[in-house]
Amino acid sequence: MSAITNSFERKYSISLLAIIFSFVLFLVGCGNQTGEEPVKDSEGEEQTEEIEETETQGEEQAAESENVRTIEHAMGTTEIEGTPERIVTLYQGATDVAVALGVKPVGVVESWVEQPIYEYLRDDLEGVQLLGLETQPNLEEIHKLEPDLIIVSKIRHEEIYDQLSEIAPTVVNEVIYDWKETVNLMGGALNKEDKAKQLLVDWDNRVADFKEKMDDRLPIEVTITNFRADHARIFYMGYAGLILHELGFTRPPGHDSEDWGIQLTSKESIPDMNADMIFNFNSGTETEAIQQTYEEWTNHPLWANLDAVKNDQVIQVNEVAWNSAGGYITANMMLDDLYEIFELEN
Repeated sequence: MSAITNSFERKYSISLLAIIFSFVLFLVGCGNQTGEEPVKDSEGEEQTEEIEETETQGEEQAAESENVRTIEHAMGTTEIEGTPERIVTLYQGATDVAVALGVKPVGVVESWVEQPIYEYLRDDLEGVQLLGLETQPNLEEIHKLEPDLIIVSKIRHEEIYDQLSEIAPTVVNEVIYDWKETVNLMGGALNKEDKAKQLLVDWDNRVADFKEKMDDRLPIEVTITNFRADHARIFYMGYAGLILHELGFTRPPGHDSEDWGIQLTSKESIPDMNADMIFNFNSGTETEAIQQTYEEWTNHPLWANLDAVKNDQVIQVNEVAWNSAGGYITANMMLDDLYEIFELEN
């Protein structure tokens, strides 16, 4: 009986120890789990932060990629990132359009007349760096300005396009007197497409208003003449010709070329100027020589035979607005002149 009791007690003690030991292990396990959970949470938070940071970087890279625009122009394509802030304009029309778009270039070329900057732009361009002539801009000075966009014309700058492109992204206008092309090109390059579109809508509204008020007076056959120090010119489809055509004016037979116009060296060509109305402007800085040329041609008997002369319809207009500036602002200045010439409410 004693042996059986002792055996039972031993088994009972072993079982009790096993239960106690299992319970202790259970408590230790729970304690470890409780202590490890914050560590796991911390690691999870770090991993989450890393994922979020990676996602943010990816979004930023995607945004940057979306903000890189490929601009097609007369010399190919140019990639431009974001909104350029340091702009260089190397022809008059581009300088005019920059101001119209609310942009002040860091560098511009000198004006053809009213040097060094056209009077109508002087307030807007106060303090802007001058970069030499439109036909020969100073590349070294352009480089010093560290521009992030250069705007040029093919006719003036095709030969130096590669050099300019090494300095900064460069876009090129095909037809220098096509001011609408300049507006569209610069709107895209400057990341101001909406503003550029609005400028053109405003222009279209003015054109429609002018035509409506002119009513049955249009079309009127016109010639654009121009006198310089050593010759005369007829403008066909240059800057003013393009605008007059859009407004509903017509050109005489023989003036229907899409070229800018023609130089005349002989007074025998005066009959080629004949039209119902002549718009004339004189060009250049050699004022005495220009005036002498003008008087010699307009005092010739052939001049007196022109229809516009006989009907007192020779109108002197401003050279800057009608030709040499060649931008959006001057297009509106030219239209202002026409409202006044035809006594229309503007």
